[in-house]
Amino acid sequence: MNTSADLDFATTGFVHEKVDPKMDLFEEIRRLKVKKNAVILAHFYQDSDIQDVADYIGDSLGLAQQAEKTKADLIVFAGVHFMAETARLLNPNKKVVMPDFRAGCSLADSCPPADFKRFKEAHPNHLVISYINCQAAIKALSDIICTSSNAVQIVNSIPKETPIIFAPDKNLGAYVAKKTGRDLVLWNGSCMVHEIFSQQKIAQLKIRNPDAVIIAHPECEEAVLKMAEFIGSTTALLKFTKENKAHAFIVATESGILHQMQKDSPNKTFIPAPPDNNCACNDCPHMKLNTLEKLYLCMKHEKPEVLIQDDIREDALRPLKRMLEISKQLGL
Repeated sequence: MNTSADLDFATTGFVHEKVDPKMDLFEEIRRLKVKKNAVILAHFYQDSDIQDVADYIGDSLGLAQQAEKTKADLIVFAGVHFMAETARLLNPNKKVVMPDFRAGCSLADSCPPADFKRFKEAHPNHLVISYINCQAAIKALSDIICTSSNAVQIVNSIPKETPIIFAPDKNLGAYVAKKTGRDLVLWNGSCMVHEIFSQQKIAQLKIRNPDAVIIAHPECEEAVLKMAEFIGSTTALLKFTKENKAHAFIVATESGILHQMQKDSPNKTFIPAPPDNNCACNDCPHMKLNTLEKLYLCMKHEKPEVLIQDDIREDALRPLKRMLEISKQLGL
């Protein structure tokens, strides 16, 4: 028999249930973590409350590494769907749940598996390196997975005579091609968050804040990257702001990272780079579907659960494992 929680999940993509407004959600989540031997993995782009209750906060590489070595029975992934899929690939015998099943990714959606399969067939003898921000079915068509933290190093680890397809992010691919000097065949995909930063508005912001250092994620378009004084993954950006002597930073990536930057450097100023719309900052609408209430209900009911077809799982796990092995060898 279907429970009300089953029906709510089927129609909404998350468990919908009234939560007592007087409930201490932080305490309840901590209690459930102990009771269920659960671990909460959260991306830097999550709401600050979720970051504060998580056991580990990181970028895609760090989250994959944590998922690989966790001893928890229940993995609660506060991020987007491809991230939870990665945790499931690495833990086929553990339950992986996420607060809101609708938390997808515009970049992952820009690379449909059937279309990418035809693209790959049109470039025979090419090694396929896919950015981790893709569906499990795309990973299954790949030879190696990479993240923004290790993409340059992974491409450099491939013999120069080997032709490479890089997918799905064209902006990250172009950045990697420039850094490595390699002629990469790029899939035409992009992240909606990183593509709409306004070069003009960032320039105006710099004029108003001349001492601020512009930093950017490599998923940004080239025009924005040219303005940046430092380019790196979310983890690299966070580390840079802690170690750099500047007191102000203009940050061109999803605004969720500013919470950790402010916690790590309370005496510094962090300004979100403005997009080319009427918003003052850039939020990922998919990441922000997750809330503390949904996280609690997700842990309570252990759903929505992330599942992957067996025929895809084995092929998708192989390039993911190869990435983790290369990263370990390179000390990343």
